[in-house]
Amino acid sequence: MTVAGLAAAFGSGAMTNSLAEIADSEVLFLTGTNTTENHPVIAIKMKQAVTKGTAKLIVADPRAIDMTRFAQIWLRHVPGTDVALINGLMHVIIEEGLYDEEYVRNRTEGFEEMKEVLQRYTPEFVEGIAGVPKDDLRKAARLYAGAQRAAIFYAMGITQHVTGTDNVKSLANLAMLCGNVGIESGGVNPLRGQNNVQGACDLGALPNVFPAYQQVANADARKKFEAAWKVSALPDRPGLTVTEMIPAAARGDIKALYIMGENPLMSDADLKHVEEGLKNLAFLVVQDIFLTETAQLADVVLPAACFAEKDGTFTNTERRVQRVRKGVEPPGQARTDWEIITDLAARLGYGMRYRSAEDIFAEFCELTPSYAGISYKRLEKEGGIQWPCPNPKHPGTPYLHKDKFVRGKGLFHAIEFIPPAELPDKEYPLILTTGRVLYHYHTGSMTRRDDGLNFRCPEGHVEVHPVDAMELGVAEGERVRVASRRGRIEIPVMVTSKSPQGTVFIPFHFFEAAANRLTNPVLDPIGKIPEYKVCAVKVEKLG
Repeated sequence: MTVAGLAAAFGSGAMTNSLAEIADSEVLFLTGTNTTENHPVIAIKMKQAVTKGTAKLIVADPRAIDMTRFAQIWLRHVPGTDVALINGLMHVIIEEGLYDEEYVRNRTEGFEEMKEVLQRYTPEFVEGIAGVPKDDLRKAARLYAGAQRAAIFYAMGITQHVTGTDNVKSLANLAMLCGNVGIESGGVNPLRGQNNVQGACDLGALPNVFPAYQQVANADARKKFEAAWKVSALPDRPGLTVTEMIPAAARGDIKALYIMGENPLMSDADLKHVEEGLKNLAFLVVQDIFLTETAQLADVVLPAACFAEKDGTFTNTERRVQRVRKGVEPPGQARTDWEIITDLAARLGYGMRYRSAEDIFAEFCELTPSYAGISYKRLEKEGGIQWPCPNPKHPGTPYLHKDKFVRGKGLFHAIEFIPPAELPDKEYPLILTTGRVLYHYHTGSMTRRDDGLNFRCPEGHVEVHPVDAMELGVAEGERVRVASRRGRIEIPVMVTSKSPQGTVFIPFHFFEAAANRLTNPVLDPIGKIPEYKVCAVKVEKLG
């Protein structure tokens, strides 16, 4: 999930508020998140707030996801039209004088430039782009702007587009316009895609930053880490993202890859090209808990310990740092990730002095202002602590930007709608969007090894609207061929109005019918995330 949009707006790429605050939000605006199936615990909190009458729910999603059953307003927009939709909401809010003028004047900049762009995004204009009825757009804008505390939640349905960064910036615009950033039960809240995505980003698992988002281009940051790690001349230029590495391997620019806990031969877009890139490497190392599709191509496989077999910390989606404690011993030759890395570093001539996961965490906190007050001792005694936590007496921070933004004033961005990179045509007349189902997780490396989950959801499917199914002459359960410009798969049909007419949906967990053989690898120019959520396909009867 890209952090670039939020960081550009007001200096943060994390969830601004806390999950407990959902109970006191007046309006919850969900967009690009199938919360019930991807974040079921969070979805329960949202449903409780709605059913108790404390919150009203707006859902923006092309599919009839479960959360639409609880929504006062469902904005069913065309996939890939998020910027137009959000701009339309803001147009109504400004036109009707519903925005927080004092907040905009005192805490933000760039408003007039944004307002000028928004002038043409009338409800009628947006309806022509996004397909949302103009009256529904007005109702949603009034509901959101009329709340004292309104919270936005989004996930990869927002970020996995060529305009993913623009989409996030647009949501930040909307929240600031109504004074909903820096208040309790408000904010802009990205729901992370995996259990420790936030922690991995915090610790520096990004190509352009050291731990805690300290830029590699910053000379002072480099000096600090050079001193701590007793090295010289740390790189001053960002490295490649995951989605840039595979094409570089295919070109021969990268000769070797070391992949940890990732399965790009299932999770990356355009799998044929991914396979070509990985096979073009001179040397591939995969460190994982199972022999994944990617690991099967590796020259060396390093068996790693899973979450239950090691000590450490996770930082969850609300910035809460929590202890992880080993419950069982790793099987066979499996070892914890940090032990494997330190052993490898020693053999390469750099001795790391860590003796435990706690040593690593203590060094990180020493070098990281936002974690400076957190320690294993405090976590053992107090439970989870939310960063920023600048000193040992600080209680942690439930919500961000209370008095001011990290960058000073929040920055509005004037953003124009840009269509998806690939739209339907005569040859490929349908839109494909991808995602997850409740019973499986990511590339299925763990969940598809569970008999109970496989019983509930044994294979993939393609959701086809009844009208499209009738025109194609296909029936429920019939196997069909789904093809794009990049590949084709065979998969059974699920006839359902859950997906809108003209759009099909395929979960990406199943290697037998891998959705990412079809998806478009074109990247967001800033976030470098592929456009998983929109590409053009055709569905054909077999035989």
